Amino acid sequence: MIKLLTFTSIATILLIPHPDLKAATTEAQIDIGGAVRLNYAWKDYGPDNNGTFDFELFRIDANVKQGKWFLDAQYRWYQGFEAIHHAEVGYVIDESNTIRVGLTQVPFGIAPYASHSFWFGGTYYLGLEDDYDAGIKWHHTQGNWTLDTAYFLNSEYDDPTQWGRYSFDLSSSYDQARSNKEDGQLNARVQYQWGKHTLGTSLQTGKFRNTTNQERGNHWAAGVHFDGHFNDGWNSQIQFIKYHYDSKSSLETADHRITLAAFEFPFEIATEANLVSVNLAKKMSVMNDFADSVTCYNDSTYIDASDHSGLANSIQNVTGCLITKGGINTYIDWVAGKNMWFAGGPGIGIDQGQLKWHSRLNINIGWYF
Repeated sequence: MIKLLTFTSIATILLIPHPDLKAATTEAQIDIGGAVRLNYAWKDYGPDNNGTFDFELFRIDANVKQGKWFLDAQYRWYQGFEAIHHAEVGYVIDESNTIRVGLTQVPFGIAPYASHSFWFGGTYYLGLEDDYDAGIKWHHTQGNWTLDTAYFLNSEYDDPTQWGRYSFDLSSSYDQARSNKEDGQLNARVQYQWGKHTLGTSLQTGKFRNTTNQERGNHWAAGVHFDGHFNDGWNSQIQFIKYHYDSKSSLETADHRITLAAFEFPFEIATEANLVSVNLAKKMSVMNDFADSVTCYNDSTYIDASDHSGLANSIQNVTGCLITKGGINTYIDWVAGKNMWFAGGPGIGIDQGQLKWHSRLNINIGWYF
């Protein structure tokens, strides 16, 4: 009888919430959003003289907060493929410390983006801007200082043949002649808030694995940056980065080339290079029936990768304006590139004998809700 009463008492305590505990439970705050985008593109190297106007993206955003816990996720459907953008679960330890686990943004370089245009900077196409990988990240603030550290087990898809992805990651080539994948990576970024300006430095180091013979190689990247906000809506971004991947025959990188992929396309980049990004933008308040604000910018990235035969420097320059009206964002960009991927080039830092300037007009209209 005593045992039965004891069991019943325990069950009552476990299964029936105590009034004080029930009152302390925080309700979940759920916010569902998304975006629909259309895109017009005209290329001076394309076959269509009139350009193309197509559906570009539909996405769903989910944000959930409950007490100190939160969930942040986004999934995207493009015209030809679908992909996860990010999906992270976080815990706010206190005002100075937050932990995130899942597919989260890699802390490297200017936050959140080292660019102003829809086209991003040249660093994006090298996996060094707005990159998302699978791991754990710690965000810490103290006074004017901010520290972000993270460890990533692999990219968002641990499959080098999965080319339909948002982030630019190591992958297999079209003919499977070379195939590598990310295999553990450590990141640290320190930033100092100097008035309205931000000074920072970033370090990234890790391993990559050849999927043919399981040989492992090293890679690293280091950078310094300045993100300045001045009076009258002016913003200046300056960034210097150096990156390196091991070049060995066992890694299929002896020719100083390695393969990346995103948006269903694999392409080659130089295994090492120096990068300089210089961006300038001006935001103007308009507040009429057609625009709340207009931000005009010029984003330029120079990639020095000419230390070995078969390689050449690459340049990307984007001049344009962002027009915002409520939830509608319209980017009008003139994209010019020399030997640059997604601007008529064969890759990044790759010499295929056609080191020419190419350009494209890109207009992206998105409704964000």
